[in-house]
Amino acid sequence: MTKNIRTILTFINFQIQITDSDLPKEATPNDYMEKVLPILIRNGLVHLLGFGNRLGFDPMPSQLQKLRCKCNFHALKFVPKIQKVGALLRQRIRKYETEPTALDKQLLGDYISSSIPSNRPYNATKPPQKYLALHLRFEIDMVAYSLCDFGGGANEKQELQAYRESHFPLLIERLRKSKTVYTDELRKTGKCPLTPEEAALVLAGLGFKTGTSIYLAGSQIYGGKSRMHSFVSLYPTLITKETLLSQAELAPFRNFSSQMAALDLIACATADVFAMTDSGSQLASLVSGFRTYYGGGNAPTLRPNKKRLAAILHENSTVEWNGFEERVRRMIDEGQRVRPRRFGRSVYRQPRSPECMCSSSSSSN
Repeated sequence: MTKNIRTILTFINFQIQITDSDLPKEATPNDYMEKVLPILIRNGLVHLLGFGNRLGFDPMPSQLQKLRCKCNFHALKFVPKIQKVGALLRQRIRKYETEPTALDKQLLGDYISSSIPSNRPYNATKPPQKYLALHLRFEIDMVAYSLCDFGGGANEKQELQAYRESHFPLLIERLRKSKTVYTDELRKTGKCPLTPEEAALVLAGLGFKTGTSIYLAGSQIYGGKSRMHSFVSLYPTLITKETLLSQAELAPFRNFSSQMAALDLIACATADVFAMTDSGSQLASLVSGFRTYYGGGNAPTLRPNKKRLAAILHENSTVEWNGFEERVRRMIDEGQRVRPRRFGRSVYRQPRSPECMCSSSSSSN
């Protein structure tokens, strides 16, 4: 690409680009009419850069709510290169062919039926591999921002404090002005990320056997292999996009965290079971929304209540395993109850509402 062409493309992108500094998260529909619509009319295209969950909450006029739902669950598509590699990832997880679901078709488009070469053997007489997808939100940014103590001693505290000072200056400023933060209180109130060990205990309490195939979504787990040792000891069949795709296949995505996350989203959304450890993360919210909308009531999503789980784990020295199993299952069952979207909740995460889904168990027509 010549320098002149790059300059022209940069100029065009500048003309159509809207960033989150132009429109804050709390922007109203009128703000979009004033700032975005003129660009769309003039150029026929708008590039929204850095937007996540904008116009995601109430109050919102009914017609805009319907349009937002249609856009998110029908109009928006992944670009072909993500669909192609996403279909390849799905094929390698499943190992054998399976009848595509409505969710597969929506996320992968025409590539779901394409004949994509695979390094896995194909045998039409064998059933596809079932798997659980886990979004284990235990990266260093989440761990550091939580202010929780994860038992790593002085070295861990120093490392996390250095990360906060480098990446979260506003948090550091707020901490200087606030009262002392007590890590035990944070854990009791459910504000600490689940560790890999705690996630493994929850899955075991729900009855998932040691041979369960688990797709692990996300980036690098804080603490690396040593932190994951207990989890892998219990669930050794652990797979990731990095283990299933070659370096060459992942190369086009490596410098783009959102595109790497898109591959994880596809693997999580199309899983037999999806489990999250942080219900507030954007990836988990989008996955659970798509599974609700297209899952037909057959796409379970497991959400632990971290406050209740903290209480259960606090009593782990006195409760017997059968009692632990019963309490964990009750906690997860209550989180899976079908409920319509409540006021103030994102329609992307909870699409069950008259403006989005015709019923609680099927997608809009």
